[in-house]
Amino acid sequence: EQVVGRISFFVNAGIRFIEETCKMRAFGEMWDQLARERYDAQSEDMRRFRYGVQVNSLGLTEAQPENNVQRIVLEMLGVSLSKKARARAIQLPAWNEALGLPRPWDQQWALRMQQVLAFETDLLEYGDIFDGSPVIAAKVKALVDGATEEMARVQEQGGMVQAIESGYVKRQLVTSHTERMRAIERGDLKIIGLNCYQETEVSPLTGGVDSGIMKVDPRAEREQIERLNAFRAQRNNTEVKAALANLAETARGGANIMPASILCAHAGVTTGEWSQTLRDIFGEYRAPTGIDIPANDDSRGAKAVAIRTEVVKTGNELGRPLRLLIGKPGLDGHSNGAEQIAVKGRDVGFEIVYEGIRLTPEQIAKAALEEGVHLIGLSVLSGSHVEMVEDVFNQLNQVGLKNLPVVIGGIIPESDAKLLKEHGISAVYTPKDIDMNGIMVDILNLIRKNHDLQPVAVA
Repeated sequence: EQVVGRISFFVNAGIRFIEETCKMRAFGEMWDQLARERYDAQSEDMRRFRYGVQVNSLGLTEAQPENNVQRIVLEMLGVSLSKKARARAIQLPAWNEALGLPRPWDQQWALRMQQVLAFETDLLEYGDIFDGSPVIAAKVKALVDGATEEMARVQEQGGMVQAIESGYVKRQLVTSHTERMRAIERGDLKIIGLNCYQETEVSPLTGGVDSGIMKVDPRAEREQIERLNAFRAQRNNTEVKAALANLAETARGGANIMPASILCAHAGVTTGEWSQTLRDIFGEYRAPTGIDIPANDDSRGAKAVAIRTEVVKTGNELGRPLRLLIGKPGLDGHSNGAEQIAVKGRDVGFEIVYEGIRLTPEQIAKAALEEGVHLIGLSVLSGSHVEMVEDVFNQLNQVGLKNLPVVIGGIIPESDAKLLKEHGISAVYTPKDIDMNGIMVDILNLIRKNHDLQPVAVA
């Protein structure tokens, strides 16, 4: 019971805040039942569904970014209105995260949203305002029933671990996001400022000298490396080596590595040293990418079919099918954009090479050479796009691929987009670019241009 009471969850919340409220109430009901029946937790406190939440950064837009303020507030309501299902901790994004890295002031604004809700409104003075609502009860029941069916499907596969390893879970996530992106593209899912109500006055929020985002000082990385080297220099290296040797021996023996890891921390072993020791023993895990999903109706539309025809024709002209490498360099784990480009590219006839997140520039260049790709698409949402592009181009030069076209997508300020093109990037895509068919035509014509072929127009 004590173990169950210490379990907590991390949840994402979207803008459909009535449905989100019902989702959290459904979570609470299901966890209470599970804790009581499976784990025999008798205390109501120990069965409470404890969760923190990050509201949905995926729904923030680069177009008319001031609209993100109300989006964030509405998403916060979904996890705060219902007392029985209220989040214990809320993490709000900044309004400008689709533009670049938020400044301290932007982060403060997000914090103040929570504080105004907590201290200026009367939300916390009442019990659960949704109790007794037949509408809420019906939606909660529908969500519980659907979740129960999904849990049964997972159990049929042997449980969640097996469902993850088989790629089932990732495919479900990629499929869901693909459906969302296609709905936005078609205009079925309205996003204000992005695919409707696009006319706008000039925003004063983005008109300053910093364009409304934080610019990272290039010296920050060098200074961090200097601090790391200074830290390593003052350690007792004998203790460090002994701790790492103990960690390696423990890992090889299959024992619990936590005590050995704690000894490493006390000795001053860095995270990089700790993880590399384990990587040398266990190898590096590559999770399923989830892009092996069935083609949907949009891939059979007239525009997609026309693009596929031109992709095949170009492949025939060049003597082999066109092949794209989708690469995610660095520690950025936000994979949605890369996955959607990979799925769309496959649907219009490209062969896709995508190995997942957290690749090194060396790995990307090596894969480009070994797979014989015609173009590389990089995805970087960490703010380190300039440095990553420089590293990737250096590696491509070393393997003899300096003329290979490279495009990039991510959270990239306009000033940086110009700089990236000066470095040799062929095209830059940001969250405002939702025409996936148009992106595919761009990629096709970049390949044709690189092989001295005339561009094609796809109606």
